[in-house]
Amino acid sequence: MKGKVVVYKVGGAVRDRLLDQPVMDTDWVVVGATAEDMLAQGYQPVGADFPVFLHPKTGEEYALARTERKSGKGYGGFTFFTDPAVTLEQDLARRDLTINAIAEDESGNLYDPYHGQQDIDNRVLRHVSAAFVEDPLRVLRVARFAARYASLGFTIADETLALMTILSASGELDELTAERVWKEFSRALMEPSPEVFLQVLQRCKALSVLLPELLDLPLVERVLKQAAIEQQPLVVRWACLMIPLALAGKINSIKAINERFKVPNDCSDLALLTGQYLVICQQSLTQSTDELLNLLQRTDILRRPERLLLLLQVCVLLAKVTGQLDYKAEYLPGLFLNEIAEAVRAVKPQPLIAKGLQGAALGKALTQQRLAVIAQIKEDYL
Repeated sequence: MKGKVVVYKVGGAVRDRLLDQPVMDTDWVVVGATAEDMLAQGYQPVGADFPVFLHPKTGEEYALARTERKSGKGYGGFTFFTDPAVTLEQDLARRDLTINAIAEDESGNLYDPYHGQQDIDNRVLRHVSAAFVEDPLRVLRVARFAARYASLGFTIADETLALMTILSASGELDELTAERVWKEFSRALMEPSPEVFLQVLQRCKALSVLLPELLDLPLVERVLKQAAIEQQPLVVRWACLMIPLALAGKINSIKAINERFKVPNDCSDLALLTGQYLVICQQSLTQSTDELLNLLQRTDILRRPERLLLLLQVCVLLAKVTGQLDYKAEYLPGLFLNEIAEAVRAVKPQPLIAKGLQGAALGKALTQQRLAVIAQIKEDYL
C-alpha cells in the first residue's frame, strides 16, 4: 500500500478486552488506504454498500476509514465517503456508543477521542455524537448492549435515552427491515439479561412501535429472566414473549408478530404452539383423552418429540415465576404429558398390520389403542 497506512483494532474487541470479557470477533479500520490498495493486497470485498474487506488469511473484517451522511430513511439511508485523508477520529465519530469508539494500534496504544474508557469505568452507555439520532437501528443496538452489560452495572445515559425516544417517535423505526429487527431481537434475547432489552425499549417508547401486541410486560420480563438463568435456547425465549398472548387466546397476534418479523420456522412454530396449547398443557390433567391425543398429534409427537419438550419448557418457566412450581418440585402436568407421549409413541402399527388391518381400519385401530393408553395413564394420575 502506498503512503502512510495505519491499521487499528476497533469496536467490540477493544471494548471487551477493557471490560475483561471474552472477545468473540475482531474488527479493524484502515487509515490512509484506498479500495484499490486493499484489493492489491489480496483482501476480498464484502458487498457493494460498505468499504469492508476480508483479510486473505484470517477472514477478519478490515474497513476503510470513512465518514457518512444521512441521505434517506432507515438504517440503510446513508452515503459513505472513503478517502485516504479520512482520519481515525473522523471514523470513530460515526460510531454509536463511546465504548465502541476506542481504537488500538499494533503496539497496544489506545486512541479514545470520545472518552469511552471513562464511560467504561463509570459503567455508562453514551452516544458519541448528535448523529446518533440519524440511525434508528441504534435504538435496538443500545437496548441490546444494555441487556448484555446490565450485570456489570451499565446504565444508559439520560441524554442518550432522550435521543432514543426521539428516534422512536420519528417513524424511522418503521423503515427498518424485518430481517434486521429480527437479528437484533434474536441476539438480545440471548443476552445475559434479555428482560433489560424490553425494559429499555419500553422506556424509550420503542416497544409500542415494534411490538404493539405485547401484553403483560412484567410477566414476560420475569419469564425471560428465568429463561436466561437456565440458559434456555432462542426458540424457548421467543415463545416466552408470547405467553401473555397465549393466556389471552390471541393466536392471531402471535401469527402477526411472526409474520412481521419474518421469524425463522423453528421459533415461529413453537410460538404458535405456545399460543394454541399453553393453557391445555397447564390443564392437561383435566383434559379429555381426545383433547390430549389431539395435542400430541398437533405437536407431531411421533416424528418430532422435541417440540412437546420445548413447549413444556415454556410451561415450566411460567409455573416457576408465578409460584406454581419451586426449583425442587416436579411439574405434574409435564410429567403426565411426557408419560402419555411415551406411551403413545410405543403404540406401533406393525402388530395391527400383521392382523390384516390396513387403510382406514388401521388408522381407527391405532387411534383407539392410543386413546386407551392415555385413559389408563390418566386414571393412574387421578
